[in-house]
Amino acid sequence: MKVVVTVVEKISSEAHIDIPDGLDEPAIKEYITDLYNSGEMLTDLNISQVNFESISAQVLKPQLSTNSLSL
Repeated sequence: MKVVVTVVEKISSEAHIDIPDGLDEPAIKEYITDLYNSGEMLTDLNISQVNFESISAQVLKPQLSTNSLSL
């Protein structure tokens, strides 16, 4: 029997990064977004928490082969 299991989880990650002094809030958001989009921040991310939101399973019915049918 084959079963497809789907796990939906919410992962919280944190990164400790240095931001240049003197930036206003929009500039800080842009700086962090640019770091993330460039891939530079990915190596710094540490998973700090995982919350499972749902787990479901679907049983797959076996498919009959057309070669095994007798008429």
